[in-house]
Amino acid sequence: MRGCPAHHAPFQGPKIMAQNITPVRGMNDILPPDGDTWLALEGIVSELLAGYGYRHVRLPLLERTELFRRSIGDATDIVEKEMYTFDDRNGESLTLRPEATAGLVRAAISNGLTHNQKHRIWTAGPMFRYEKPQKGRYRQFHQIDIEAFGYEGPDVDIEMIVMSARLWQRLGISRLSLEVNSLGSAEARAAYRDQLVTYFEGHRDVLDADSLRRLESNPLRILDSKNPAMTEVIAGAPLLLDHLDAESQAHFDALRAGLDAVGVAYTVNPRLVRGLDYYSRTVFEWVTDALGSQGAVCSGGRYDGLFEQLGGKPVPAIGWAIGVERLVALCEAEQARPAAVEPHAYLISVGADADAAALALSERLRDAVPGLRLERHLGGGSMKSQLKQADKSGAELALIVAERELADGVVSVKPLRDRREQESLDEAGLSRLLVTEVGSR
Repeated sequence: MRGCPAHHAPFQGPKIMAQNITPVRGMNDILPPDGDTWLALEGIVSELLAGYGYRHVRLPLLERTELFRRSIGDATDIVEKEMYTFDDRNGESLTLRPEATAGLVRAAISNGLTHNQKHRIWTAGPMFRYEKPQKGRYRQFHQIDIEAFGYEGPDVDIEMIVMSARLWQRLGISRLSLEVNSLGSAEARAAYRDQLVTYFEGHRDVLDADSLRRLESNPLRILDSKNPAMTEVIAGAPLLLDHLDAESQAHFDALRAGLDAVGVAYTVNPRLVRGLDYYSRTVFEWVTDALGSQGAVCSGGRYDGLFEQLGGKPVPAIGWAIGVERLVALCEAEQARPAAVEPHAYLISVGADADAAALALSERLRDAVPGLRLERHLGGGSMKSQLKQADKSGAELALIVAERELADGVVSVKPLRDRREQESLDEAGLSRLLVTEVGSR
């Protein structure tokens, strides 16, 4: 007699381990404690800008591709080689923003912010360019971008640069030097362009492939070449500063006088042209020798024609942008990294009754002490293991609630960063101590 067939699980073949999903090349995770450093840095920037009257805005990551073609320029490396561009399901060409200025101008035009109005605004967030990843240059990178719309005179140019100088001071970094230049008016640049083309045509034999391509489309960009074989021929090129229109010359003279008046040191770099087509008159860069080849940390300038170029009415404008990754790296190089946001105190509890009491206590302390950063231990464990976690957190104080503390109606306070004696305090005394601790940090 044949028995019932044994039950077997369906055959599934050999078990294959799933492969890890790695991040996209050139796009990095920012993990603790670095994430805390970024927050601290952004907090310093936000406070500084608020002190100068700048308001925060947020923009989409995606824009219509035409925005960047019309603003940055078809002959730039960004548009030709570096943009993340794709057609959406409706066949519309969209681009992940490679920079923020064009989007801010588009937002001002779209939302009617340019009618007899002036604006000082800033934004921050990720930008995207398809470049060869290297230290300080990534495919997703982050910028802090500051702009002023509607201000025509050199006074706002001076404020912009002075404001950036104050930021370096607040961050405690010094290995930065300022370079300034003027690109003049569109008419002055057009006349200068003709002279530049004539000059470089006479030196075609030493121009590299990129420069030969730019000779017809954007010859000013040749001046920004980093090819050492072209250093000599670029040094001999005519200078735009020698061909400024009278109004641009007066503007540049006033800029320099203002910087001199407030003691901001600078160098005039007549080869500084910046990488985007929309700049005019004032351009500037803060550069460092502390980060190898990635020397530019903050760059900016005036772009009085961009609003009209994008379909709006003429509006004078100026702005600058900071590469956050490079700024953080510079802070590290100068050992001036902004302090991470660490807890003021770490609350330890041992036993079920103590855990319940600590939960209620932590919320009462947050109500009583504005600004308190209090981390409560979760997941149980011995007193020793919890104290180890308290020390690792970076907190100044460990607050301990265990059987003895519950019986006595107190909390034990153990200093973690100095030689003060451990003490026991009632809740009112603990609140007063924590108010002092928050005020000192």
